[in-house]
Amino acid sequence: MSVIIVGGTAGIGKELARHYAARGQKVVITGRDSIRATDVAAEVGAATGLGFDLADPSGIADALSVVTGPVDHLVLAAIDRDANTAAKYDLSAASYLVTLKLIGYTEVVHALAERMSPDGSILLFGGMARVRPYPGSTTVTTVNAGVIGMVRTLSVELAPIRVNSIHPGIVGDSPFWKGKPAAVLEAFRAGTLTGRLASMDEVVSAAAFLLEHRSINGVDLVVDGGWR
Repeated sequence: MSVIIVGGTAGIGKELARHYAARGQKVVITGRDSIRATDVAAEVGAATGLGFDLADPSGIADALSVVTGPVDHLVLAAIDRDANTAAKYDLSAASYLVTLKLIGYTEVVHALAERMSPDGSILLFGGMARVRPYPGSTTVTTVNAGVIGMVRTLSVELAPIRVNSIHPGIVGDSPFWKGKPAAVLEAFRAGTLTGRLASMDEVVSAAAFLLEHRSINGVDLVVDGGWR
């Protein structure tokens, strides 16, 4: 089995790479920096690290030309954030994030489509800002909602290859959230029906389920403990 994780040098993408490498799978991870990608690949036991920038889609196909098929699972986990309001709109920041998340994701799929196994699957990472916007989330909310549309069209265009998306809530032990003030995390925790925040292990488990279950297709899975 071969697994490609775009955005596998940090956070949940890195943990997912570690998960598959520990199972003896051939794992390729990518990040913006090729040296860091190679170093992280060695750290987690992945086979290969590649460097390219999703926000520069013209270079994606060349960077992925070294990947040999068949590709069984493709994970698009790379994320970025901005604080961008309509009142004080930063065109450069907005263009960067839209290109990275929507055009960059799609170009990766385009570059690898002919090397995907017919029994393979693709998993896109979105986020709950798509339905729970906050001040400054204009672009983040838009691109995460766009992931839903990508699942709809890609699952039809690429059939029988399966395409799903995962939308984590607040992941309490992730690098982004674990350093936040306890009061902030407690407020989010109190808003969940489970009384706890999702963990990285739980998101990895849910991601693996979506990737591997051969009858799960066109699904947008929320992993947030019933956050209200």
